[in-house]
Amino acid sequence: MKVVIFAGGFGTRLTEETTARPKPMVEIGGRPIIWHIMKIYAHHGFTEFVVLAGYKAEVIKSYFLNYFMLNSDFTVDLACGSVSWKQKEAENWKVTVLDTGLDTMTGGRLKRAREVIGNERFLLTYGDGVSNTDVAESIRTHERGNNWITLTAVTQPGRYGALGLSEDSAKVHAFREKIAGDGGLINGGFFVCEPEVFDLIDGDETVWEEQPMERVIERGKLGSHWHQGYWQSMDSLRDKAVLEKSWADGSAPWKIWA
Repeated sequence: MKVVIFAGGFGTRLTEETTARPKPMVEIGGRPIIWHIMKIYAHHGFTEFVVLAGYKAEVIKSYFLNYFMLNSDFTVDLACGSVSWKQKEAENWKVTVLDTGLDTMTGGRLKRAREVIGNERFLLTYGDGVSNTDVAESIRTHERGNNWITLTAVTQPGRYGALGLSEDSAKVHAFREKIAGDGGLINGGFFVCEPEVFDLIDGDETVWEEQPMERVIERGKLGSHWHQGYWQSMDSLRDKAVLEKSWADGSAPWKIWA
Protein backbone atom coordinates (compact mmCIF):
# COMPACT_ATOMS: atom_id res chain seq x y z
CA MET A 1 0.00 0.00 0.00
CA LYS A 2 1.42 3.38 -1.02
CA VAL A 3 1.75 6.32 1.35
CA VAL A 4 0.87 9.65 -0.29
CA ILE A 5 2.18 12.85 1.31
CA PHE A 6 0.93 16.38 0.64
CA ALA A 7 4.12 18.45 0.32
CA GLY A 8 3.30 21.29 -2.07
CA GLY A 9 1.94 24.17 0.00
CA PHE A 10 3.60 27.53 0.60
CA GLY A 11 3.84 27.21 4.39
CA THR A 12 2.86 30.84 4.82
CA ARG A 13 2.45 30.57 8.59
CA LEU A 14 6.08 29.47 8.89
CA THR A 15 7.65 32.01 6.54
CA GLU A 16 10.78 32.36 8.67
CA GLU A 17 11.60 28.79 7.68
CA THR A 18 9.89 28.43 4.30
CA THR A 19 11.34 31.27 2.25
CA ALA A 20 14.13 28.93 1.12
CA ARG A 21 12.48 25.51 1.40
CA PRO A 22 9.02 23.93 1.50
CA LYS A 23 7.53 23.23 4.90
CA PRO A 24 8.04 19.42 4.75
CA MET A 25 11.78 20.10 4.47
CA VAL A 26 11.93 22.17 7.68
CA GLU A 27 14.17 20.22 10.02
CA ILE A 28 13.49 18.71 13.42
CA GLY A 29 16.61 17.31 15.03
CA GLY A 30 18.60 17.79 11.84
CA ARG A 31 16.14 15.84 9.65
CA PRO A 32 13.26 17.20 7.54
CA ILE A 33 9.89 16.64 9.16
CA ILE A 34 8.87 14.63 6.10
CA TRP A 35 11.62 12.13 7.04
CA HIS A 36 10.08 11.73 10.50
CA ILE A 37 6.67 11.13 8.93
CA MET A 38 8.08 8.52 6.58
CA LYS A 39 9.85 6.78 9.47
CA ILE A 40 6.49 6.49 11.25
CA TYR A 41 4.91 4.75 8.27
CA ALA A 42 7.98 2.59 7.62
CA HIS A 43 7.78 1.36 11.22
CA HIS A 44 4.36 -0.05 10.34
CA GLY A 45 5.74 -1.70 7.21
CA PHE A 46 4.72 0.88 4.59
CA THR A 47 7.81 1.91 2.62
CA GLU A 48 6.50 3.04 -0.78
CA PHE A 49 5.90 6.79 -0.85
CA VAL A 50 4.41 9.27 -3.30
CA VAL A 51 5.36 12.85 -2.43
CA LEU A 52 3.07 15.52 -3.91
CA ALA A 53 5.39 18.48 -4.31
CA GLY A 54 4.71 21.97 -5.59
CA TYR A 55 6.32 24.99 -3.91
CA LYS A 56 10.10 24.61 -4.21
CA ALA A 57 9.69 21.05 -5.48
CA GLU A 58 13.35 21.06 -6.51
CA VAL A 59 14.41 21.08 -2.85
CA ILE A 60 12.47 17.87 -2.18
CA LYS A 61 13.72 16.26 -5.39
CA SER A 62 17.32 17.11 -4.56
CA TYR A 63 17.01 15.71 -1.04
CA PHE A 64 15.82 12.29 -2.17
CA LEU A 65 18.07 12.11 -5.23
CA ASN A 66 21.09 12.72 -3.01
CA TYR A 67 19.87 10.87 0.08
CA PHE A 68 22.19 7.88 -0.27
CA MET A 69 25.24 10.03 -0.94
CA LEU A 70 24.57 12.47 1.88
CA ASN A 71 24.09 9.69 4.41
CA SER A 72 27.06 7.52 3.43
CA ASP A 73 30.85 7.76 3.55
CA PHE A 74 32.79 7.34 0.33
CA THR A 75 36.12 7.68 -1.43
CA VAL A 76 36.22 9.34 -4.83
CA ASP A 77 39.12 8.99 -7.26
CA LEU A 78 39.24 12.45 -8.83
CA ALA A 79 41.42 11.23 -11.69
CA CYS A 80 38.75 8.93 -13.10
CA GLY A 81 35.63 9.79 -11.11
CA SER A 82 35.17 6.33 -9.60
CA VAL A 83 33.49 6.13 -6.20
CA SER A 84 33.88 3.44 -3.57
CA TRP A 85 31.32 3.48 -0.77
CA LYS A 86 32.40 3.00 2.81
CA GLN A 87 29.88 3.17 5.63
CA LYS A 88 26.41 3.16 4.08
CA GLU A 89 23.19 4.35 5.66
CA ALA A 90 20.09 4.04 3.56
CA GLU A 91 16.37 3.50 4.05
CA ASN A 92 14.55 0.64 2.42
CA TRP A 93 12.14 3.06 0.80
CA LYS A 94 10.86 3.64 -2.71
CA VAL A 95 10.07 7.33 -3.16
CA THR A 96 8.23 8.94 -6.09
CA VAL A 97 8.33 12.75 -6.14
CA LEU A 98 5.71 14.45 -8.32
CA ASP A 99 5.67 18.16 -9.11
CA THR A 100 1.91 18.72 -8.92
CA GLY A 101 2.02 22.43 -9.71
CA LEU A 102 2.72 25.59 -7.79
CA ASP A 103 -0.87 26.76 -7.26
CA THR A 104 -2.72 23.45 -7.29
CA MET A 105 -4.96 22.80 -4.29
CA THR A 106 -4.67 19.67 -2.15
CA GLY A 107 -7.44 17.76 -3.92
CA GLY A 108 -5.99 18.66 -7.30
CA ARG A 109 -2.55 17.48 -6.22
CA LEU A 110 -4.00 14.12 -5.25
CA LYS A 111 -5.94 13.74 -8.49
CA ARG A 112 -2.79 14.47 -10.51
CA ALA A 113 -1.19 11.46 -8.83
CA ARG A 114 -4.01 9.06 -9.73
CA GLU A 115 -2.02 7.14 -12.32
CA VAL A 116 0.97 6.69 -10.01
CA ILE A 117 -1.15 5.64 -7.03
CA GLY A 118 -3.19 3.22 -9.10
CA ASN A 119 -6.61 1.67 -8.59
CA GLU A 120 -5.93 0.49 -5.06
CA ARG A 121 -6.27 1.51 -1.43
CA PHE A 122 -3.72 4.06 -0.25
CA LEU A 123 -2.64 5.97 2.85
CA LEU A 124 -2.57 9.77 2.81
CA THR A 125 -1.15 12.41 5.13
CA TYR A 126 0.22 15.95 5.31
CA GLY A 127 3.92 16.73 5.27
CA ASP A 128 3.86 18.74 8.49
CA GLY A 129 2.49 16.61 11.32
CA VAL A 130 3.73 13.71 13.45
CA SER A 131 1.98 11.23 15.71
CA ASN A 132 2.34 7.85 17.37
CA THR A 133 -0.96 6.74 15.83
CA ASP A 134 -1.43 3.04 15.10
CA VAL A 135 -1.64 3.02 11.30
CA ALA A 136 -2.47 -0.70 11.16
CA GLU A 137 -5.40 -0.23 13.53
CA SER A 138 -6.71 2.68 11.45
CA ILE A 139 -6.74 0.35 8.43
CA ARG A 140 -8.71 -2.24 10.39
CA THR A 141 -11.18 0.47 11.44
CA HIS A 142 -11.47 1.48 7.80
CA GLU A 143 -12.23 -2.07 6.70
CA ARG A 144 -14.78 -2.67 9.45
CA GLY A 145 -16.65 0.51 8.50
CA ASN A 146 -16.63 -0.25 4.76
CA ASN A 147 -15.52 3.35 4.25
CA TRP A 148 -14.11 5.22 1.28
CA ILE A 149 -12.09 7.44 3.60
CA THR A 150 -11.18 6.90 7.24
CA LEU A 151 -9.50 9.81 8.97
CA THR A 152 -7.66 9.73 12.26
CA ALA A 153 -9.43 11.95 14.78
CA VAL A 154 -7.29 13.57 17.48
CA THR A 155 -7.85 15.98 20.34
CA GLN A 156 -6.62 19.53 19.86
CA PRO A 157 -7.89 22.67 21.55
CA GLY A 158 -8.40 26.15 20.19
CA ARG A 159 -8.01 27.22 16.63
CA TYR A 160 -9.26 24.19 14.70
CA GLY A 161 -12.78 23.25 13.68
CA ALA A 162 -13.92 20.10 15.46
CA LEU A 163 -15.35 17.02 13.77
CA GLY A 164 -18.98 16.07 14.29
CA LEU A 165 -19.02 12.32 14.97
CA SER A 166 -21.73 9.74 15.43
CA GLU A 167 -22.38 8.46 18.96
CA ASP A 168 -19.97 5.53 18.55
CA SER A 169 -17.36 7.82 16.86
CA ALA A 170 -17.35 5.49 13.85
CA LYS A 171 -18.80 7.89 11.28
CA VAL A 172 -18.26 11.57 10.53
CA HIS A 173 -21.47 13.55 9.97
CA ALA A 174 -19.92 17.05 9.88
CA PHE A 175 -16.38 17.91 8.86
CA ARG A 176 -15.91 21.33 10.48
CA GLU A 177 -18.33 21.61 13.35
CA LYS A 178 -17.16 24.26 15.83
CA ILE A 179 -17.67 23.35 19.47
CA ALA A 180 -17.85 26.08 22.12
CA GLY A 181 -14.71 26.03 24.20
CA ASP A 182 -13.20 23.61 21.71
CA GLY A 183 -11.29 20.63 23.07
CA GLY A 184 -13.20 18.57 20.50
CA LEU A 185 -11.86 16.02 18.06
CA ILE A 186 -10.26 17.29 14.87
CA ASN A 187 -8.95 15.79 11.66
CA GLY A 188 -5.43 14.59 12.48
CA GLY A 189 -4.47 14.22 8.83
CA PHE A 190 -3.73 10.48 8.71
CA PHE A 191 -6.13 8.99 6.15
CA VAL A 192 -6.92 5.57 4.70
CA CYS A 193 -8.49 5.99 1.25
CA GLU A 194 -10.14 3.93 -1.45
CA PRO A 195 -9.58 4.80 -5.14
CA GLU A 196 -13.24 5.83 -5.49
CA VAL A 197 -12.28 9.19 -3.97
CA PHE A 198 -10.51 10.28 -7.17
CA ASP A 199 -13.87 10.63 -8.93
CA LEU A 200 -15.00 13.07 -6.22
CA ILE A 201 -12.23 15.55 -7.04
CA ASP A 202 -13.15 18.02 -9.79
CA GLY A 203 -9.72 19.39 -10.67
CA ASP A 204 -6.74 21.50 -9.66
CA GLU A 205 -8.87 24.03 -7.81
CA THR A 206 -10.41 21.41 -5.49
CA VAL A 207 -9.46 21.48 -1.82
CA TRP A 208 -9.28 17.93 -0.42
CA GLU A 209 -10.84 18.97 2.87
CA GLU A 210 -13.90 20.58 1.27
CA GLN A 211 -15.99 19.13 -1.61
CA PRO A 212 -14.48 15.62 -1.61
CA MET A 213 -15.06 15.23 2.12
CA GLU A 214 -18.62 16.55 1.90
CA ARG A 215 -19.37 14.18 -0.97
CA VAL A 216 -18.04 11.20 0.98
CA ILE A 217 -20.14 12.23 3.99
CA GLU A 218 -23.24 12.40 1.76
CA ARG A 219 -22.60 8.78 0.81
CA GLY A 220 -22.07 7.72 4.43
CA LYS A 221 -18.54 6.61 3.60
CA LEU A 222 -16.37 8.86 5.80
CA GLY A 223 -15.18 6.99 8.85
CA SER A 224 -13.21 7.95 11.94
CA HIS A 225 -10.40 6.26 13.83
CA TRP A 226 -9.99 7.89 17.24
CA HIS A 227 -6.35 8.25 18.27
CA GLN A 228 -5.99 9.19 21.92
CA GLY A 229 -2.21 9.37 21.93
CA TYR A 230 0.29 11.95 20.72
CA TRP A 231 -0.29 14.25 17.75
CA GLN A 232 1.40 17.52 16.80
CA SER A 233 1.33 19.63 13.67
CA MET A 234 4.00 22.17 12.75
CA ASP A 235 2.03 25.27 11.86
CA SER A 236 4.20 27.90 13.54
CA LEU A 237 7.64 28.57 14.95
CA ARG A 238 6.22 27.76 18.37
CA ASP A 239 5.12 24.33 17.11
CA LYS A 240 8.58 23.76 15.63
CA ALA A 241 10.17 24.68 18.96
CA VAL A 242 7.93 22.19 20.78
CA LEU A 243 8.96 19.42 18.39
CA GLU A 244 12.65 20.37 18.58
CA LYS A 245 12.59 20.29 22.37
CA SER A 246 10.95 16.87 22.44
CA TRP A 247 13.52 15.50 20.01
CA ALA A 248 16.48 17.07 21.82
CA ASP A 249 15.56 15.72 25.25
CA GLY A 250 14.90 12.24 23.89
CA SER A 251 11.19 12.22 24.70
CA ALA A 252 9.77 12.56 21.17
CA PRO A 253 6.56 10.48 21.37
CA TRP A 254 6.33 10.07 17.59
CA LYS A 255 9.71 8.26 17.47
CA ILE A 256 8.21 4.79 17.46
CA TRP A 257 11.01 3.27 15.38
CA ALA A 258 14.15 1.76 16.88
